[in-house]
Amino acid sequence: MLKAANLIPQKRLLVVSGVVIMLMLSLVIRFFYLQVYFYEKYKQKAEVNRIRAIPLNAPRGLILDRNGEIIVDNYPTYVLTVIPGEMVNKSKNFQIISQCTGIDSTILESNYKKYYRGRFLPSRLAKDLTFDQLSRIEEHKSELTGINYSQFPERYYSGKINASHLLGYVKEVDHTLLKNLDVEGNYLYGDLIGWRGLEKKYEKHLRGEKGVLFVDVDAFGREMGHSIDYQKVIPVPGNDLQTSLLIPLQKMLEELLEGEQGVVLVSSPKTGAMLAMVSKPDYSPDLFTGTTTIEEWQNIISNTGKPLLNRMTHGLYPPGSTLKMITAMALMEKGKINYSELINCNGVYELGNRQFRCWKEGGHGSMNLEQAVAQSCNIYFYTIVQRLTLDEWAVACKTFSFGELTEIDLSSEAKGIVPNSSYMNKLYGRWGWSKGHLLNLSLGQGELVVTPLQMVQYINILAMKGKAPRLHVVEGAITKEKSINYYSQKTWNRMEKFMQNVITSVYGTGKRANPNITGLTIAGKTGTAQNPHGEPHAWFVGYGEKNNELVSVIVLIENGGHGGEAAAPIAGRVFKFLFSTKENMKLAFTS
Repeated sequence: MLKAANLIPQKRLLVVSGVVIMLMLSLVIRFFYLQVYFYEKYKQKAEVNRIRAIPLNAPRGLILDRNGEIIVDNYPTYVLTVIPGEMVNKSKNFQIISQCTGIDSTILESNYKKYYRGRFLPSRLAKDLTFDQLSRIEEHKSELTGINYSQFPERYYSGKINASHLLGYVKEVDHTLLKNLDVEGNYLYGDLIGWRGLEKKYEKHLRGEKGVLFVDVDAFGREMGHSIDYQKVIPVPGNDLQTSLLIPLQKMLEELLEGEQGVVLVSSPKTGAMLAMVSKPDYSPDLFTGTTTIEEWQNIISNTGKPLLNRMTHGLYPPGSTLKMITAMALMEKGKINYSELINCNGVYELGNRQFRCWKEGGHGSMNLEQAVAQSCNIYFYTIVQRLTLDEWAVACKTFSFGELTEIDLSSEAKGIVPNSSYMNKLYGRWGWSKGHLLNLSLGQGELVVTPLQMVQYINILAMKGKAPRLHVVEGAITKEKSINYYSQKTWNRMEKFMQNVITSVYGTGKRANPNITGLTIAGKTGTAQNPHGEPHAWFVGYGEKNNELVSVIVLIENGGHGGEAAAPIAGRVFKFLFSTKENMKLAFTS
C-alpha cells in the first residue's frame, strides 16, 4: 500500500515536467523564429516605431526671362504643424495658437481636419506666419504639445511683370486631387503642384525632390531629437525654366493695354520664340498663393472683363480683313486673278436681294489687287472670292493651320473653326446657306473664329514665306517646322509687297504701325471684325525686319473699332521699342 501511494506523485511529476519541457521548447522555437528567421522583418518594424521620417520640401525651379532675369522665385514662409498623437488638449492648444497668431480657432480646426494624415504625421494648422507670430508661439511653447513649425518654400512673383495667364499658378494638393495624381509623383497633402500655364506644363521640370529628416521618438511618439542612425537627405531644388520672354517689352505692353480687353503677341518668326504675351484684363500672379481675401476673389469672378480668361489661347474671334491675304493668295496661285484687273468699288455690292457694304462709304473707286489689299477694299474681295468654292477657300485657310492646334508649349489651347461645306450643312442644312456666307467669310467674318495664337502662326508663315518653326515659350523646347508647299515663291513675294504697301502707301490702313526707323521694313494688315455685342474688334498683324533681324506682332483690341486706328499704333510701339536702339535689339535677338 505504501509503495503504490508513492508512485502517484511520481507520475504526476513526470507529466508536469513533460508539459514544462514542451512549453520551454516551444518558447525556444518561437524565440528562434523571432530572433533569426523573422529578424529583418521585426527589425524594420522596430525601426519604424523608433524613427520618424519628416519630409523636407524642395523649392521649385525659378522661371527666368530670355536674359536670365528672374520672373518667378521662391521665398521661405513658416508653416505651423501639429503631431495629433502628441497633442494632449486640442482645444486648449488651438485657443493659445489663436491668441498668438490672430487666426480664428475654427480655421485651425478646419485646417487640422483638412491636412490630417495620421496620428504621428504632421498636420498643417497655418502657413505664412510672421516672425512676430512665431515669437509669441515660442513664448507659450511649454503650454503647447505636439506643435512645431518649419520652413516652406512658397512661390514668389517678382512684380516685374504680371504675365499671369502665361506663367499660370500652383495650388495645394488636397484629398480630392491626391486620389487622381500619379502615385509615382510622391505628392502629399499640402504640397504645391503646377495647375495652369507654364507651372503646369513644366511641372516635372520645375518640381524638386523632397528630402527627409529622421528623428528619434519615444514609446509615446514624442520626438527626442535628430537620429544618429540615419543621415538627413537634403532636398533637391527643381530645375530652372528659361523662357523666351523679354521683360522690358512685356512690361511696356502690359502697361499699354491697361484698361483694355485684348491681346498683344510678339514673336521671332525665324525661331518661333515668343518675346511678349499679354492678355488683358489679367490678375495678380499672387491670387492663388493663399493670401487672397474673399472680397478680392469675388471681384475677380464678377468682373465682366473675364480676367481669368486666357484670351491668347482660348479667346475665339473673327479675324476680320487680316484674312484677305489668304483669299488673294489662293486666287493668285490658281491663276484666277489678273494683278492688273480693275474692279470698281462704289461702296455697295449686291448679291441677289442682299447688299454687302464696303467700310468706306462712297467706295474706293477703280482698284487693282495691290491697291485693294493696301486699302482693305471689301467690294474687291466680295467680287473675287466668288471664283473660289467654299471648300477651296477652307483648304486655303487650313494651309496656314487655322482650325488646328499651334502645339505651343502651354497646357491647353482652342482650335477655332474653319467652316467648309460639310460644316455649313450640319449647321444650317443643305439649302440653308448660300454664297452670301462665303462673301462674309472672305472678310474674316461669320462662322470663322480663330485664336490670337493662330494669328501669330499665320503671320510668321507669311513672314518666312511658307516655313516657320513651331511657336514656343521655353528656350530649348522641341520645335518642328511648319512648311507650306501650296504657294510658289512668286506668290509669297507678291503678297509681301502688297502688305508693305499697307504700311507705306498714303492710303494704307496700317501706316500708323510705322515708327519711321531707318532700315526698318514693315509688312502688315489691319482688320476690323464686326461684333454683334458692341463695337468692332480691332486687329493688326504684321512683321518688321532690320539688319536681318525679324519680329512679328499681332494686336487685338476688343471693341476697339478700326484696326488702323486702335491696333496699328500699338504695333508701332513694339517696332519702335525693338528696333530704335542697339541695346534693345541686343536684348531681343541675342540669346
